Amino acid sequence: MLPPELPPLPALTCAESAFIDRYLEVVDQLGRINPARGAHTYGALRAAQALVARATALRDALTVMHMRGESELHTATLARALRVLDGERRASRITVLSEEPS
Repeated sequence: MLPPELPPLPALTCAESAFIDRYLEVVDQLGRINPARGAHTYGALRAAQALVARATALRDALTVMHMRGESELHTATLARALRVLDGERRASRITVLSEEPS
């Protein structure tokens, strides 16, 4: 049996697509750094080092959008793309877990 088919990505410009991809890369690195979830400093250190490159790529993607005249973010469309690309789960790794009652 085949897994359920994912909804299609909304139509995005190349620059919007790069923006979403770079944003999710930053989110993934922040999730790896999160002190409320991690167990080892080395993994967090490596993620922090990678974060610099990912943040630079995110800045560059936004620069391209701006230079192309894409001055507004179409939040509804971009949010749909984030949901299709599992952005909610990926972003949840950044949050601090609530304490369990003792």
